[in-house]
Amino acid sequence: MAQNVYANISAKAAKSRFWNEITETMPREQIDRLHEHRLQRLVRYAYDNSPFYRGKFDEIGLEPGDIRTIEDYKTKIPLTDKGDFLAQQAENPPYGPTQARPLGAIVQHAETSGTTGAPLSIPYTMYDTVRYGESWCSAFWATGVRPSDSFYFAFGWGNFAGFWSAYWGVRRFGGRMISGGGLNTEGHIQAIQRLKPTVLISTPTFALRLAAVARDMGVDLSQTSIRFTMHAGEPGPTALPQMKRQIIDAWGAENAGELLGIAEVDAFAPCNSIGDGVHVDEMCVFSWVIDPDTGREVAEGEVGEHVVTSFVNSAQPLLNYRTHDLVRPRYSCPSGRTWLKFDGSVLGRTDFMISLRGTNVYPTALENILGATGGVSSNYEIHMSREKDSDEMEVRFEPEPGVPEADWQGLAEKVSGEIHHQLRVRILITPVAPGSLPRYDLKTKRIFDNRPAEFRRILDR
Repeated sequence: MAQNVYANISAKAAKSRFWNEITETMPREQIDRLHEHRLQRLVRYAYDNSPFYRGKFDEIGLEPGDIRTIEDYKTKIPLTDKGDFLAQQAENPPYGPTQARPLGAIVQHAETSGTTGAPLSIPYTMYDTVRYGESWCSAFWATGVRPSDSFYFAFGWGNFAGFWSAYWGVRRFGGRMISGGGLNTEGHIQAIQRLKPTVLISTPTFALRLAAVARDMGVDLSQTSIRFTMHAGEPGPTALPQMKRQIIDAWGAENAGELLGIAEVDAFAPCNSIGDGVHVDEMCVFSWVIDPDTGREVAEGEVGEHVVTSFVNSAQPLLNYRTHDLVRPRYSCPSGRTWLKFDGSVLGRTDFMISLRGTNVYPTALENILGATGGVSSNYEIHMSREKDSDEMEVRFEPEPGVPEADWQGLAEKVSGEIHHQLRVRILITPVAPGSLPRYDLKTKRIFDNRPAEFRRILDR
């Protein structure tokens, strides 16, 4: 019944730029007043229900009533990060004293999908899953997707939270969901041909992997039913415009959208309708941006570390949570959304930045250069090493299958020259045979830190 109601959505509503125009275009003054009220309530909730936060507050003599303004919240609530919660869970599994709801209220367990170290366990109540899914709706709508669309999940349905939240989003949105769980790459392509979904849900690199396998099978994906692709789990169409173009061309799609999320926080940052950044869903989280060295808030337009507070996770509240993601905040956007905007999504990581001969280098900068170079495929790896008391970086990439081997070195020199021109640093660029680098169905492992332990800053999200 719900599906029929959504399918008959009015023509006026279908043409709107927003899933929820009232919340997405709310004036900043109203948003801030809402945050102030909700932060006060959240601090009280965390103190009353989370032994972890109660201990934190008692340790510094903080009473919930001390938080009266947003500035109070920023300056008086202690900063936390993933390590704090991992340590608590290791001592008291599965969720430790951060758990704020009884176990009987937990309807789903998930885990983070970081590339290194132990995963963080995440409990969700039914309320949490409904609210979490809401953020996906704004991303779907901004990309051009509508509730009458059908969604194909090229996803293995393990414990990783990423695309479970997209599933919650499709249920909230009113679309038809088709699971590809258990199928291999060829099976996904055959299922898409047979079942004719209109939206592909996957990591961006797996969308390109599907395209490569389809070519080998003699299948033209641009002739399938897919009209839109939606991505999460790693840098995608917003951060990497060249990757967006590759995905759209390979699938013959009208648009490729994405959503920035953190499993333990929320699917909190949907893309906008003009594709130049992601917006923090300020109905679900409160965000601000700090200098990672001093802890002071940065000005609009300056790069800093994103600190987030989730209003979504009642089972495991997160207050002033350091994400280690580097972002550039804006408070205006031509798309018409008034939510806080991050230009180009995540620009890098505070715990993964390498200084090569005085120049700071982030993976996204390299990815954009590789993606803009004709003949270079989307398959590459970044390897870190320590040589003669200095950090070194090597980029290994696969040329496109049709590029003759005799031209590979020329491609490498072209990439190296462009990196030197744009970033003012020289990096070893090594071509490897097409198909020789590993492929991943979920989050792609791009970065390998081979430096001695004392020099490593691992990219773990």
